[in-house]
Order: sequence, then C-alpha cells, then structure tokens
Amino acid sequence: MRRTNLLSGIEEEPQRCIKMQRSSGALACMVNAEVGAVLAVMRRNARWSGRYVAGDDQFEHALIHSLKVLRRSIFSWQQPWHKIHPSLYLSPFLDVIHSDETGAPITGVALSAVYKILSLEVFDLKTVHVDEAMHDIVEAVTSCRFEVTDPASEEVVLMKILQVLLACMKNQASKMLTDRDVCLVVNTCFRVVHQAVTKGELLQRTARHTMHEIVRAIFAHLPDLVPSLKLLTNYGVESASSNGIDTEECAVDSHIQDSSTCATDCLVTCNGGVDPTDPVMRVTVEPYGIVGIVEIFRYLCSLLNIVDSGMVSGQNLLAIDEDVPLFALGLINSAIELGGQSFGCHPELLAFVQDDLFRYLMQLGLSMNPLILSMVCSIVLNLYHHLRRHLKLQLEAFFSCVIVRLAQGKFGATYQQQEVALEALVDFCRQPTFMPEMYANLDCDITCSSIFEELGNLLSKSAFPVNCPLSPMHILALEGLTAVIHSMAERTNSVAAVSLPTIPNYGETLEYTKFWTIKCESYKDPKCWVEFARRQKYIKRRLMTGADHFNRDPKKGLEFLQGIRLLPEKLDPQSVACFFRYTTGLDKSLLGDFLGDPDEFCLQVLAEFAKTFDFQDMSLDAALRTFLETFRLPGEAQKIQRVLEAFAERYYEQSPQILADKDAAFVLAYSLIILNTDQHNLQVRKKMTEEDFIKNNRNINCGQDLPREYLSELYHSILRNEIKMSYDSGGICEMTPSRWVGLIRRSQNSTPYIICDSRPLLDYDMFSIISGPTIAAISVVFDYAEDDDVLKTCVDGFFAVAKVSATHHLEDVLDDLVVSLCKFTTLLNPTASVEEPVIAFGDDTKARMAAVTVFNVANKFGDYIRMGWRNILDCILRLHKLGLLPSRVASDAAEEPDTIADSAHGKPVTGGPSVVPAPQAGARRRSSGLMGRFSQLLSLEAEEPRSQPTEQQRAAHERTLRTIEDCCIDNIFSESKFLQADSLLQLARGLIWAAGRPQKGTGSPEDEDTAVFCLELLIAVTLNNRDRIMLLWQSVYEHIAGIVQTTVVPCLLVEKAVFGLLRICQRLLPYKEDLAEELLRSLQLILKLDARVADAFCERITQDVMQLVRANAGHIKSPMGWRTVSSLLSITARHPEASEAGFEALSFIMADGAHLTQANYVLCLDAARAFAESRVGGIERSLRALDLMAESVKCLGRWSKATCEDSETGSHTREESIKQSQEVGEMWLRLAQGLRKVCGEQREEVRNYAVLSLQRSLSAAESMHLLSTIWSQCFEQVVIVMLDDLLEIALGHSPKEYRSMETTLHHAMKLVSKIFLQFLDHLSLLSGFRALWLSVLTRMGRYMKAKLRGKGSDKLQELIPELLKNMLLIMHARGVLVQRSTLGGDSLWELTWHHVQEISPSLQADLFPQMEIDNFKEVAVAAQPGAAMEFGLGEANGNGVSRPAAATNEAVDCAIEEAGAGAGDRQPWET
Repeated sequence: MRRTNLLSGIEEEPQRCIKMQRSSGALACMVNAEVGAVLAVMRRNARWSGRYVAGDDQFEHALIHSLKVLRRSIFSWQQPWHKIHPSLYLSPFLDVIHSDETGAPITGVALSAVYKILSLEVFDLKTVHVDEAMHDIVEAVTSCRFEVTDPASEEVVLMKILQVLLACMKNQASKMLTDRDVCLVVNTCFRVVHQAVTKGELLQRTARHTMHEIVRAIFAHLPDLVPSLKLLTNYGVESASSNGIDTEECAVDSHIQDSSTCATDCLVTCNGGVDPTDPVMRVTVEPYGIVGIVEIFRYLCSLLNIVDSGMVSGQNLLAIDEDVPLFALGLINSAIELGGQSFGCHPELLAFVQDDLFRYLMQLGLSMNPLILSMVCSIVLNLYHHLRRHLKLQLEAFFSCVIVRLAQGKFGATYQQQEVALEALVDFCRQPTFMPEMYANLDCDITCSSIFEELGNLLSKSAFPVNCPLSPMHILALEGLTAVIHSMAERTNSVAAVSLPTIPNYGETLEYTKFWTIKCESYKDPKCWVEFARRQKYIKRRLMTGADHFNRDPKKGLEFLQGIRLLPEKLDPQSVACFFRYTTGLDKSLLGDFLGDPDEFCLQVLAEFAKTFDFQDMSLDAALRTFLETFRLPGEAQKIQRVLEAFAERYYEQSPQILADKDAAFVLAYSLIILNTDQHNLQVRKKMTEEDFIKNNRNINCGQDLPREYLSELYHSILRNEIKMSYDSGGICEMTPSRWVGLIRRSQNSTPYIICDSRPLLDYDMFSIISGPTIAAISVVFDYAEDDDVLKTCVDGFFAVAKVSATHHLEDVLDDLVVSLCKFTTLLNPTASVEEPVIAFGDDTKARMAAVTVFNVANKFGDYIRMGWRNILDCILRLHKLGLLPSRVASDAAEEPDTIADSAHGKPVTGGPSVVPAPQAGARRRSSGLMGRFSQLLSLEAEEPRSQPTEQQRAAHERTLRTIEDCCIDNIFSESKFLQADSLLQLARGLIWAAGRPQKGTGSPEDEDTAVFCLELLIAVTLNNRDRIMLLWQSVYEHIAGIVQTTVVPCLLVEKAVFGLLRICQRLLPYKEDLAEELLRSLQLILKLDARVADAFCERITQDVMQLVRANAGHIKSPMGWRTVSSLLSITARHPEASEAGFEALSFIMADGAHLTQANYVLCLDAARAFAESRVGGIERSLRALDLMAESVKCLGRWSKATCEDSETGSHTREESIKQSQEVGEMWLRLAQGLRKVCGEQREEVRNYAVLSLQRSLSAAESMHLLSTIWSQCFEQVVIVMLDDLLEIALGHSPKEYRSMETTLHHAMKLVSKIFLQFLDHLSLLSGFRALWLSVLTRMGRYMKAKLRGKGSDKLQELIPELLKNMLLIMHARGVLVQRSTLGGDSLWELTWHHVQEISPSLQADLFPQMEIDNFKEVAVAAQPGAAMEFGLGEANGNGVSRPAAATNEAVDCAIEEAGAGAGDRQPWET
C-alpha cells in the first residue's frame, strides 16, 4: 500500500501545489521541520547518536553540525526569502545526499526535504542565485551516494531521486539549468531505469514514468527556443554505442558506491572540463537550450541502434533485447509530441530526424514485436503531422519498405505484423491530406515510387476475402479505403468556391522536352503546381509504358519513347541515360547489358549515365554500392570493365582526395567486386584475408600504396555488408545501407514538399485511379458482411463514391457503382412466385439497404448517371411487377388544371378508362400501389385457397413497404426536369430500352404491362421537361411511332401511345412555338392507325383533338399543322360517335372566323365539306357545315380589304399586294368549288341549301378585289361545272334517288343569272367573255330541252326564258349586247340571238320589235354620254361599252326575282 501511494504521488506531481503567500516565519518553520526529520532519522543510528571523536577540536559530525547551524540561524534571517541565497538552507540537505557515509533511510529523508522545498516553490525565478541552487541540487542528486542495507530501502531512495529530479525539471527555475545539468538529469534517470530491471516492478514503472515526464518537460521547452547553430561536443550524454552509457556498464550492483562511481565516469564536465562552480566561469554558463536538447535527442536516437553494422532483417530482430528500443521509442514519441513543428526550426534536430531517427525506425519497423512496430508507426505518424515538409523521401521509403512490405504479408511477415502495419496505414488514411500529399509529392514525381497507387491497391486487395470468411483484417482495409473516399467527399464541399483546374490532354500538345529538367514555377501557387504535378504524372506513366516496351525489346522501346516525344527524334546519349536513370520498372539485366555494350553510342550513354550520380564526399564502397543499385552488372568481363571504367572516372572526378588518378579508382573498384564475390559466395571456401586484400592492392595509386587504414576500412565494409546485385525491376523492397545513403543525398536536392489543403485540386486524378478497386472492394465486403455496422460502413462508402464521382463528372464510375448496388437489391434475380420475393426482400437487410442507397444515389446524383439508368429501371420494373410501387410514380408531376377535360358536358377525361375490352379472366392484372400487394397477400377471396400470413411475413411485408417509401422512386421522374441534358437523354433511352421493341400482334400480358408502364414513365418525363423537349422529342416520337405502326388490334399499349402523344401536344403547344409544327406533324401517326384500332379510339381521339384545338388554336400557325388537325377532324365526320366532337371543334375554328387564317382556310373548308356530305349527324349538321363554309367568305372580304389598305398606305409593294390578292382569290375559288361539290348531294335539303350557299358566297365577292382571271376560273370551274353536274344527275338518276331535282335546277338557273348579271361589268372585260356567255346560253338551252321526269319540269321551262329575257335586257341596256356591223357574222349580237333562237324563238321579236328605234337610241347614247344617265342605264366608257351604275345590281336582283316569280312559286327556304 505504501508503494502504491509513492507511485501515485509521483504521477500526480505535475499538478503543482497552489502557491500561497507565505510569511518568512512559515517558511522557516517548514524548513525547520525538515531539519528535525533528518536529525531524528540520523539519531536512530548508533553511528550518529554519540559524540564524534575523530578529532580533538570537533565534537560533532560535519553533517549534523551543518543541520544544527541551519536550525539555529533559520529563524534569525530578517530579509525576505527571495533575497536569501537558497544554498544556505539547501546545502545541509545536499551534503547528506552527497555523502557516502549516510545510509538509505537518512538519504531518503534528505531527498524528501529537497523535494518538498522544490514542490512548494520556496524559491523561484526571482530568488537570488537561483541558478546556483538548481545546479547544486542536480549535482548533488545525480551524484547521490548511500550505504545499501536492504533492497527495499534502496528502491525507496532511487524512487525519491527520481522524484527530486522530476521536480527540478518541472520547477519554474528549471529554465536556469545548464545544458550539462539537463544531460545529467536524463543520464541519471536512464541509469535508474536500467538498474530497476533487477528491482521491483514499482520501481521499474516509476522510473520509466519519470523518464517520460522529464523528456516531456525538456522538449516542451523547445518551441520557446531560438534556433542555434552551436554544437555540443565532448560533454553531456554519451550515445549508447560509445564508452558512456553502455548496456553492460549501466548495470550496477546493490552497493550505491558502485553506482555513483559509474555515474561519475559517465559524465564529462562542460566547457572542456572546467568546474562550473568556479565563480569566474559561472558567468559564462547559459541556461539549457538547443545544444542540450540536441544531445539528449541524439542520445535517445542512439538507443534505437540495435545493430551497429546496419540494417537487419526481421528474423534477426528476434535475438535482441527489445526492451530498450521499445522504451526509447516511447521517449522519442513523447519528445516529438511536445516539440512538434519546432524540430523543423533547428537544423541539428532536423538532421537527426531525417537521418538517424528514420534509419533506426526503418530497422525497427521490421521487428517481429508488434509493440515495437506499433510504436514506430505512431512516431512516423507524429513526424508526418509535424515535419512532413522535411521528410518527403523518408516517408516514401518507410511506406515502401515497411508498411507495404508488412501489410502484404510478404518476406515472412506474421499476421500480427500485417495487422499492425494495416492499422497504421488506416491511421494515415484518416488524415485528410495524407493521400493527396502522397499523390502530389511522390506519385507525380518521376524519381519516386507511386505510393498513392500502391497504398490504394494494397487496401483494396486487403479488403477482398479470398476463399475465406470476412475477417477483422478485411474490415480494417475497408475502413482505410472509405476514409480516403470520405476525405475526398468532404473536400467536394469546396468545389463551388474553388474553380477546379481543367484536365489538359498532354498527348496532343506535349512536345519533346528534357523531362528531367522540368521545374515548377511556384510551389505556393496551386495553379502552377497542380499543372506541374499532372504533367509529371503523365510523363511518369509514359515512362512506365516505355519501360515495358524496353523490357520486351530495347530498340523498339526507345523508338516508342521517340514516338511519344519523351526522347528526341534523333537520339542523344544524355536523354537515353536520363531515361535509364529516372525510370523505374526497367529490366536491370537488360540495362546492364546495354550499358556494357561496346557500341559507340552505348559507350556515350554509359558516360552520361555515370554523370547522373553524385559521389561527392562518399567512400568508394558506398559510391560503388549506389552505382550498382541501378542496374545488374553484366557477367562478361569486358562489359564489367567498361562499366567500372565509367564509374571510376566519375568517382575520381568528384572525390580525388586519396586516389591519385582514375586508374587507381578503377583497380580498387574492380578489387572490391572480386572481394565481394570472394567473401559472400558460398562456393569459395578459402576466403581472402585482410592482408591478402591489402597485398593485392599494392602500388595501384600511381605506383604508391594506398593508406593501410583506408584499405582496411574498405575490406571490413565489404565483409560486413555484401554488395548485393539487385534483380528486381519494381519498387524497393528492402532498405540497404547504400540505398539509405543515396536517399539522404537525394533528399538534399529533392523538390519541395507540397502541402495540400481542403481543396480537391488533384482529387479527380486520384479518384480516377482508385475508384474501380474501391467499388469492387466495398462491394465484396458488402456481399460477405452480416454485421449491421459493417453494412452501414459500406453504404456510407458507396454514397461517398457517388458524391465524388458526381462532383468530378466521372459518369462511368457512377454507372459502375449503380450496377453493383442494383445487384445487391436482389430485385433483378428472377423468382418463381410473387409473394416469395416480397417476403424475402423484407427479410434481407442487405437488399433493402442497397435499394435505398441506389435510389438515393439516383435522386441526388442522377445528373451524372448514364447507362446506369437501365439497371435502375430494371429494379423499378421489378417492383412494378410485384405491385410495390406507389401509384404516383408514373403520374405527371407537372399536371395542370387546364389540361383536364371539361366534364360539365359529360365528356370523358383524357387518359380515362380505356375503351379496349377488358382482358379475360385468366389474364387479370395485379392491383398496383403500395397496399395492393399487401391486400393480395391478405386476401381470402383468391381463386386458390391460401393460408393466413404469419406475423413474420406481415412484418417483412411492412418492412418492404417502408423501404420502398424511403426510396422516393417517384422523385426520379417528377424531378427529372432538373437532370442534366445527357443524363435525361439516357434516362429516356433507358425507358425505351426497358419497354422493348413493339411487336405485331399481341404479346404476353406481362410484356405489355411492362411496355405500358415504361411508356407512362416516358410520357411523364417528357411532360416534366417541356423546356427541353427538343432533347427528347426524336426518341419519344420514334418510340410512339413504332407502337402505333406495328399495332393491328386495340390494346392498352397503343391506347397509351396515342393519347400520350395527344397529351404531349396539348401540354407543349402553348410553350413551344418553335416545336409546334413538329408536334402537330407527329399527330399524323394517328392517321396511320390500323382501321380497327382507329375505330376503337376514334371518339376519345376526337375529344382530345377538340381540347387541343380549343386550348391551342392560336398556337397552330403552319399549314402543315392545320392540315393534320383538319385531317383528323375530317375523319370523324363519318364516325357515329366521334362526329359530334369533331364538328364542335371545327365550329370552334370557323365560327365567325375566330381562328380562321390563310394557313388553315382551305383545310377547314375541306373538313366542313366532309361534314356537309356526311349523313352522320343528320341534315341539320350538314346545313350547319354549309353555313360555316358560306360564312367564311367574310374572312376573305376582310383579308382582301386589308390587302388594299396595305397597298394604299405603302406597307406592301405592288407585287406583294398582287400576290396576296391572288391568294385570297384562290381561297374564294376553293370555297366555291367546295360548295359546288356539295351541290351534287343526294339529299334534297342539303343539295338545295348548298346551291343557295354557293350563291351567297359568290355574291359576297362584290366586296373583294379579285383579279380578272379568278372570275373566268369561277365560271369555268364552278358555275358551268355545277350546271353540267346537276343536269347529268337529273337525267341519269331516277326521282327516287334524287328527289326534287327540278327545284335544284331551278335554283341553279337563278344562281347563274344573278351572278352573271351582278358581275357583268367584271366579266365583260374578260378576253374570254364571249365564250363564257355562249357557255351560259348553251347550258340554258340544254336545261330548256331537258326532259325531266319530275313534277316541276314545266316550271323550269317557264323560268329559263324569263331569266334569259332579263339577262338580255340588262346586257343590252349596259351596252354589252348591242348590234354592230361585222363582216363575218360572228359578232356577240348575232351569236347571242343564234343561241336564243334555240331556247325561245320568239324572244328576239318580243324584246326588240323595232330595231331602228334601238339603233337610234344607241347612237344617241353614244353621242351624248350624259344622256345614258337619264335613262338609268349606266355610264359609257371610252370604248363605247357602258359601265354599270351603283344601283344596277339592285335592278338586276329585282328583275331576276320577278322572272322567277313569274316562272313558278317560291319555296319557303328560298328567302
């Protein structure tokens, strides 16, 4: 119990007692108490209890006397304690401690007194002569001597020595200690540690703990020191390999006298042996600083030197005492933790770290002891944290030769070593900047190993369980991989704020440059060093490829390098030599043969190759080792000679100190090769001795002998360390002494270490390298894992991979990830039944986690998914087939109220129930929706009896439903409007691919269900992306067209296709005017429907077309678009169910000319004529259609008027006005032709109404400015043809077929008479007027002679003469029909009366009985133009032909009406 309290007291000592304001009396009492305690213990011993009689003048021992004097004087001091010299109250105690006459109990009490004074801070930095006091304490305690009476008391004293020394170092006044004092403290503590090995466990633990605390206290002082170049020589701490503290000399027996003697021998006084207590010299003693710390650190590093001869293998480490190195590693780790970055501020310390420390760490890293390996890795991690700027090549060597070597389990590494190495690697991977810095500094350096790639491959391979279950090692490797990926994912958060450098294509722009001379302009500017690093990495990859080619064929390899512009077109020795020097992976045997070749170019390359080495200040054997590390020395003697000659020349050039010329260097190098073979070849039995070696090298230095010591040193160096001929062409596997020397020399000239920050400057390059192995490794672990924590780690890793892939636009990587995740969902696995996969999915945690992950990835990073959409859609289709998808998945998220059909009129809603007959009972579709499957599972009304589901099945099903809900599958389609263009296009193509090719005939119900579902999703995606419809339209249209054109029977798929197409047009026409023509053209697919399909859906198609027209009539502007619409409407005219909606749509367009345009006028006329001719809808609808046609002439009048106004205002040129007038006239002519065709309708009412409508339309032309050619065409193509057609019908058909044809002919004659007279002034000006007039007379004659079988034939016979009479009178009155003298007898007058004679022979006599009077009137009218106005006949023109007056048309109408009234009774509808 007492020992435990002592230990805990030392452990709690860092928490200093609270310093209180104490009076001088209180301090005196405290010191007095300690004096009394020491005296009391001394009096127990009979040796000190009596009078001392050594001399007559002394009655007490000096130690007791000094204590009593202190006791008498302590209360008499009047001045404050900080002005009292501490030696006055410390000396008596220190004398007791230093005395070799006192026993262990007395020394222990004195040490306790000093510890109390230190811990209570009786003196501090403000106390006078505090430096002397601290020095005295250290001097006395470190040279403590006492008599050992029993082992227990000895351990107590040793523990109190440690206690006092630790208090000294933690006291504020410790800053006043000198370098020598601090070194003495460390040395003494270490001796106690070593002695404690044979003592009790408490002392061992206390000593080690104290040593750690002292080292921490010393190196915590390092950041406060100013860098110094002063070196400490010949004092302080001696290294473990020197004559100071040796492991054997430090072992002391139980007598303290021997210990003190050892301590005295181990210490050398500072400043060349000058006594620091000398008052003169004390002035020059400085507080401890960098000099002492350097020596202490050197001493700690020397404790790691387990084999003085150099590196040893892991097997040899088993035979050494690992306790000292392990303890030293802990001390060094503490020093680095406290010193931190301050090591880099002091060149002396940094040099030890770079060389000695790391060299020893490389040795111990191969230790079989996992504790040592773990501590080594911890130290390297600390060094990386604080000093990585200065340890670039050292870190490379450590990872190549230790971590990778052990973690791979090669070279006899145990499982424990492998696990510790992998744990250390994972710790490094958890540092956010570790991997980026390894890549930037090592992978992108052509002279270094690709550590990042090696570590990435190591982790990915270590995560793969090969023919074994998942182990902690695999999980550990997975953690390392995911740590790297998570670091990249965290750095992606700064992508928005930092513009990533573009990735240049060096293959196209790179010109030949001496790659070994490329430098970075600035390592502080990321733009510069990132570009430099990428270029170096590109060159390094090409060099590695070139090395592969060289290993197969050296000549072709060099040609390949010329082709990729890494060597000049014309090879030069320097470029080839640098390729050999700086390229890893070359076959060293081939390289040696090339360098030893006698060819002149090869010799030049060899000379340049030797110049790439720096042998400055290197011994001959070290230089030779470095030289031969780079290639395999050829076996041919002449080649060896050439190689060694080049080496000798270079070595002599740089190190000519001892050698007289290069020949001496050559001979000695050759001798070393022979010696190496002799000493290390097992076949050589008689080995060369040192004397033999010296004898063989006599007189080689220009006839002189080399120094014996020099040759002896070379001999022993070769004897201890073989010059190993390396065969490997890959990375370094073992760190030899020569390689280490070369590494240190390279580090002096290496490029600066690049420090990476939180920006993902090189993450694109790094992730491109490790993404594939990472996905594979995570997938394998996910497949093997059963633990929830491991599964979650994998899922987090998957998501981090997705995030990084999306950030850096690595679409292929994201696709690979999606493929892997989809496999784990088990949704793609075909199963027999329906219920089994639902329950199995609910019970499979891994599958559910994978499903949620893949759909979350799709929702969040869908912008960068390409071919992966197909796998995602496969999963969605599987869920659809199982009935597990929410019903909203295929709905259009962008639905608008105005697109819903108007149900107020009882019309079906677009997209409503299909008119296709329901499938047969055997092919019943499964219910959809989340609860659909559950209801089926619980249904008791199934066709086959099934048992109630168990509670486990219910729970599994509920888990399945919750999982599907968490997947948010509907968001993929509803939020597709935010996808990037490429991803959206791939999603659409994926849906088309998933739907499969449409097949003629009926496929399986399951295939049709899939195709329908995919089509619904495709339409939803299309509608959600109306702003980017051009991107999708071609694919969507081709898919729908394939369905429409291959379907021959009505089915749900073609229904969805047709009405989906109509829906797209309805929704997009208002927003995409530039696409309106394309959208409307697509509706022509409906015209290509099979007759059976079209008949089944005609009514709904018409309703949708009507809605489209109502909502988008103003957006349909092209003739092609209107042609499509009118064609669809025309088809409905003869469909019983669809005609009403079709006519309503047509009425909406044509009524009042609201939506009639020049683009759709003719098309609408054709559609209206189709409705007029159709018997569907009855006579009433036909008459309404004729009204639409007749009323449309008002639009023509408006357009004609607008053309005239534009011409008058100058808005249009004359040519443009003529063209527009021509267009209006042609449309009017098409109207007349359309009505003319209806005039032949079989139904009496429609036929007669068509004639009247034609008359109205022709009469309305009065307000239009038509070209003369139009009038000629109108009579020729419309009026005359109508008369002929009607007469042919009347004569060729029985009255039963065409009832009341007489009435129709009656109206036709009146139409001809009225129109002819109404536009007589226009017609009379035509060049073909004579032929036109004669044609009219001819038809009237035919009508007159026609023998009709109806009742009203007599009325027609009466009407024609009356009409002709009026026509002749008006023509004569207007001066059109007048008698003129002609020689040939073919004047209009004569021809007219010739035809009139055939119609009514008495008509001429009745009209003109007195031709003389008529002639007189004609002459009078011709002589006096104004006289014609008096007769009301018109106005004469300059040619003698009269023009009608304004009132003439009314007169004509009255005349015709009178003639008609006289010919027969009028029908009621004729008005």
